[in-house]
Amino acid sequence: MATPIETCVAQWHRVMDEKNLTLLDELVADDAVFISPVVHSPQIGKPITMAYLAAASEVLGNPSFEYVDEIVGKDRAVLEFTLELDGKLVNGVDLIRCNADGKIVEFKVMVRPLQGMNAVHAAMGAALQRFADNAG
Repeated sequence: MATPIETCVAQWHRVMDEKNLTLLDELVADDAVFISPVVHSPQIGKPITMAYLAAASEVLGNPSFEYVDEIVGKDRAVLEFTLELDGKLVNGVDLIRCNADGKIVEFKVMVRPLQGMNAVHAAMGAALQRFADNAG
């Protein structure tokens, strides 16, 4: 039987593969926190966490995106990814913590190198603005 973190990670992979925002909504806890590699303070709550993760699935989920390694612990997982974005090679990690129900309570992203981070920052900003425009 899968542990909550194993179930959570499997569902996250489905979200990224399918761009399934309904599944994402089911996966994110109400008290979730998103920690951006760019924004200085943690983004607290399900709505803002959903916005960032939905934008990330759009921006990072291009055909070059690939998870290349995965380490799963008791309630945390580290997923290393690579992708090409605007001609820049990007390498990063998603650090996911889940609760006993298998829901994401913390999602932290780290990205390198600086040129890749700048490309991710610009693309995420544009995606978040599109989400905001469509919501309003």
